[in-house]
Amino acid sequence: MTTYRRKAALAALCATAVATTLAGTATAAATAGATAAATARAAASPPALAWAPCTHTGHLDGQQCAKLSVPLDYAAPAGPRVDLAVSRLPSARPAARRGTLIVVPGGPGGSGVQRLSQKGAALTGQLAGAYDLVALDPRGVGGSVRAACGLDEADRRLTTLRSWPGPDGGIAQNADRSRRVAEACAANGGAELRSFTTANQVRDMDRFREALGERKLSAWAVSYGTYVTAVYAQKFPARTDRVVLDSSGDPDPTRVARGWLANMAQGADDRFPDFAAWAADPARAPEGLRLAEHAEDVLPLFLALAAELDRAPKPSDVPGLPLTGTMLRQALQTSLYGDALFPALARLIRAAQDPAAIPALPGDLAAVLPDSDAALMVGVICNDVAWPKEVSGYERAVAADRAAHPLTAGMPANITPCAFWKDAPAERPTRITGQGPSNILMVQNLRDPATPYAGSLKMRAALGARARLLTVDHGGHGVYLGNGNACADRTVTEYLRTGRRPLRDSSCAS
Repeated sequence: MTTYRRKAALAALCATAVATTLAGTATAAATAGATAAATARAAASPPALAWAPCTHTGHLDGQQCAKLSVPLDYAAPAGPRVDLAVSRLPSARPAARRGTLIVVPGGPGGSGVQRLSQKGAALTGQLAGAYDLVALDPRGVGGSVRAACGLDEADRRLTTLRSWPGPDGGIAQNADRSRRVAEACAANGGAELRSFTTANQVRDMDRFREALGERKLSAWAVSYGTYVTAVYAQKFPARTDRVVLDSSGDPDPTRVARGWLANMAQGADDRFPDFAAWAADPARAPEGLRLAEHAEDVLPLFLALAAELDRAPKPSDVPGLPLTGTMLRQALQTSLYGDALFPALARLIRAAQDPAAIPALPGDLAAVLPDSDAALMVGVICNDVAWPKEVSGYERAVAADRAAHPLTAGMPANITPCAFWKDAPAERPTRITGQGPSNILMVQNLRDPATPYAGSLKMRAALGARARLLTVDHGGHGVYLGNGNACADRTVTEYLRTGRRPLRDSSCAS
């Protein structure tokens, strides 16, 4: 407009028609500017939520679902938009309601909507109407925007997406597969896959808060969700109310998911003695599940069996998919998450030992993951932070890790598609600090196979005076309303209902 005005001044003695044209141009430009501003305001304003009864499998009575519209790229808020699945369980006691609690799932890959369905009744009983309970499916999950890489079926099994080295510790096949997956995701994932980041999940949470009309959110976050929520509390400290971080990992911003994966080697070592004690207990004998007379004999038994299956895989109940040493190790890693999974693992071990038995593969080992689920598993961890690219470095790391942690055989240190990811992370991971309100309660099992205690102590140190840590003498992944520890459940419930935390870091006995 400035250019046009200067020309108009110089042409003041020209015909009226010229002046009229210039005025029309100025008016059009002003209108366009106002339209652009209105579009930007609309993109930034809280979207309306059209709540309706949920229809997904396992939904609770009274659970409501809706779609939340968010920008595909927050740097371009007026650009393309995507939908996220969201859900709520309104408080049944409006007079007791004090706010809104968001349930933040683990993963990457956990569904908040499904977790609300799974835990909503227990939460409702514990919290006595103090909160509306809400959740969202992160990008790439459940009913939210999805993406796909076009991966071959062989590249969509759990034991291939997890980079288990070969029986001899070689990683050549892992490197080839990782390169192939990264190239497929670059070719087919599109802007949707590139948007699957922790940073965007945090922004989506805040957009959800706005849409709910809440000034602050309380949160119960589990596993990877604790990192998402810690980042939210770091970026939006004034928008947090009462925060529970359940089973946290190391928030080191230079490593994030790479560090979490590496730490699982120590997590398996920490947790295995619980399984060994269970499997050597005479109480297992009537079920045929006692694996050894003494707990210390279970580890060498397991390692020897895995090595035998490396040499000679055993036919399973899935045609063409034999039980290998790698599959047995993955079954162990999964089973360490909860005591209730121990019997199935013991039955698998017994079947592998019996020459006449045909082992029944656990569902997660037998299944081929949907392409969109596989894409998500690699998308977030590769989009969040740059990973080392030299294959030789991974070879050395795997050799060292196999020697130090034979239960996981080098998998946690191995190469992934992130080494060949085509797009550099769009932004740096957030550093978690002690700056902000003191309103965080951490709860952590001592023997957690997925987010080991040593990593949680680093989250605790990063949060400083903002947090208190409740250590639970228990094994498994997940504490609150998950492992039956009454002391831990009581402490978390009291904090969420009354705001009272332990005065200092404390513990609960088994």
